[in-house]
Amino acid sequence: MKNLLNLNTADIPKEVHLILELLKYDDPTLINSEMFKAINWGDFIDLSQHHRVYPVLYSKLKGLGEDVIPSYVIQHISQLYKRNTFQMLQLSGVMEQVSRLFSNMHIPVIFLKGPMLAHDLYGDISLRTSSDLDFIIPMKQLSKAEALLLEQGYQKDDYIETVLGDWTWRHHHVTYIHPQTNIKLEIHWRLNPGPAREPSFKALWERKRISDLTSFPVYLLAKEDLFLFLTSHGARHGWSRLRWLVDIQQLIKQDIDWDRVYKLLKKFHYQRVGGQAIILAADVLHVKLNRKMKLLAFTRYSKKLAQQAVFYLERKINLHTDPVPEAISRYHKRYLFALMGYRQKFFFIMSFLYPYPEDQQTLPLPKAFHFLYFPLRPFLWAWRKTRKHALP
Repeated sequence: MKNLLNLNTADIPKEVHLILELLKYDDPTLINSEMFKAINWGDFIDLSQHHRVYPVLYSKLKGLGEDVIPSYVIQHISQLYKRNTFQMLQLSGVMEQVSRLFSNMHIPVIFLKGPMLAHDLYGDISLRTSSDLDFIIPMKQLSKAEALLLEQGYQKDDYIETVLGDWTWRHHHVTYIHPQTNIKLEIHWRLNPGPAREPSFKALWERKRISDLTSFPVYLLAKEDLFLFLTSHGARHGWSRLRWLVDIQQLIKQDIDWDRVYKLLKKFHYQRVGGQAIILAADVLHVKLNRKMKLLAFTRYSKKLAQQAVFYLERKINLHTDPVPEAISRYHKRYLFALMGYRQKFFFIMSFLYPYPEDQQTLPLPKAFHFLYFPLRPFLWAWRKTRKHALP
């Protein structure tokens, strides 16, 4: 089974290899000094920002001398670290405020990412970056939550186009931004976009934990649910930011009920995704695995998915900035399909038969006749494709 951990990482840039070595060791002096030679330090800084791991890197680099790391590199990363610490402190205050606000209105809320995740995984909010606050609430409370945020001055940033209510499962969150503070909130009603199955909010709420970061109660996912969420989220983005993999590294070190993890992953068809995360953490970050982790990870399909994810470490890929290069977009679509189990693939393919907002734009119909988009969808899709190829 050991050969399943031998991923081909030869094409990963040497700057990323150095970042990975720094992330592996608590004591950076254990790293082979040869790895610090012939490094493009401008690329090193750029990649540490891209992968959102500069807070952890700073905690290690500051102990190295100028004969190993140029002083301007440490100074630059120090400034990034200080700026992030300030932002995380600001987000901590907003997180507590949102928790209190929703609690007063009897809206249950579980925070997914943000300062409480940094505190939970790293023991220090300054060691992880976060640009916004992600939290999940019951779908039936969305309208109430939106009205509450609008009263507080937030403005809705995502306006989802939908037909026949497909937004409830095709999408999984909506974003609100405060124009004065630029604080961004992402309200989830699902952990991931559909049509994949996942734990209900009720189940997540019953297993929730309470963070000891704030004086007012702030709730977060149970460790086993957190593993499912972090692995599915990281996998969906190709682990294109090392921060997500370092989160897995930190979570695996904690006390987790791996029997419960296995049951969750099996129930919701995420075994291959969980295995991929464990293999990547073990191979590129040298995380030590126990017997139960190995049973979950050591499958050839998980190894195949882990190798496919190395593609995202060989390049600086940002899937959130349009336009995504065509070659990257094609690869990512194939990769996302490979992540799915047979059941997920079936429902994913079937979801194409459900009307899209584009169908309504192609042939506007009165709302009472929207049901006709089901039989018309293949023809409308073919018409758009014909028109697209006909245009110069």
